[in-house]
Amino acid sequence: MPSAAECTSDISWQTQVDALIEAGRELHARGWVPATSGNFSARLNGAEIALTVSGRHKGKLDAAGIMRADLNGQPVGNDQRPSAETLLHTQLYRRYPDVGVVLHVHSVNATLISRAVQRAGLHDLVLAGYELLKAFPGCKTHATSMRVPVFDNEQDIPRLVAKVEAWLDANDPIYGYLIAGHGLYAWGRDMAETLRHLEAFDFLFDCELRERGMQKQ
Repeated sequence: MPSAAECTSDISWQTQVDALIEAGRELHARGWVPATSGNFSARLNGAEIALTVSGRHKGKLDAAGIMRADLNGQPVGNDQRPSAETLLHTQLYRRYPDVGVVLHVHSVNATLISRAVQRAGLHDLVLAGYELLKAFPGCKTHATSMRVPVFDNEQDIPRLVAKVEAWLDANDPIYGYLIAGHGLYAWGRDMAETLRHLEAFDFLFDCELRERGMQKQ
């Protein structure tokens, strides 16, 4: 597999800016990025990404709310402040050359299921037997399962990055993870695939929450 540095085909800045703005409107309309929560990014080439500026409302994004950064999370050609969680984006671009978009949302379902898993003393959510698992690459049948890790919420982002990296090193490939009481990170080859992953995850989280509620009755 080629390294991230070898992925040199550029995607135009305007193309990625437009895609991030449209994603912000769609995800805010769904209630998944309330207030100024969440952060989005899209690959430009093997060395740079387009990234939402810290503190911007995702439902009201414009070009001024998106900046260029390198894969170390440093601004390129601007003095804007990237999200505090930028390193969680860049580690995925460095690790997976085919990842083109990373979206982080704070949906109610993602937030609640992450807390439920943590309260149960577990470190991951196992999604099994669902037809919608076919929304993810490589899943050809409902007769399968997917582990979604749940990491403790951290203010020390480099430490969280290290925990995510260790999990990714030790486990099968995934398309998203949860941060407890915080939200979901999901990624894909392009915007369409990443939005599909987000929608599938949220549906599955909703099913898990409802099933847990039914079991308590």
